[in-house]
Amino acid sequence: MFCNYCGAKLEAGQIFCPSCGKPVVMVGVPTVEGRLARHLRLLGALWIVLSIFRLVSAGALLIVGHTLFRSVRITPPAENFLSAMMSLIGGFLLVLAVAGFVTGWALLERLLWARILALILAFVSLPAIPFGTLLGIYTLWVLLPAEAEEEYRRMARLA
Repeated sequence: MFCNYCGAKLEAGQIFCPSCGKPVVMVGVPTVEGRLARHLRLLGALWIVLSIFRLVSAGALLIVGHTLFRSVRITPPAENFLSAMMSLIGGFLLVLAVAGFVTGWALLERLLWARILALILAFVSLPAIPFGTLLGIYTLWVLLPAEAEEEYRRMARLA
């Protein structure tokens, strides 16, 4: 028997190729998909969708912060404060949106560092009720267990 990826000779009962590390694919035998693999594609897509909403919100806040308060008659200290607050919140949402896009893409590509980035972003997103909280909880449920770490490391090496 030979590896389907690199052509190396395989011993009977081997699960991974000793040469390239890819899983041995038996023709006609279905591969068993783990818990993490079933949720990973959905998780990556949800991070990208949430990031689109955050990007739109950030753009709206930045535009409003720089234009609306300039045209409305407000006393200068209040105008500067409100404009600065809108810009600060918009900038924070912009950073979260970019981080979410990177996280979603990296999870879909099964990059080794994506799990850690997703867990960090999940904790940061927990206070963002309701969608950030829901996605943060889902991300923690999928990626935080110890067996998920082992399975993700295997999947990242195979990708």
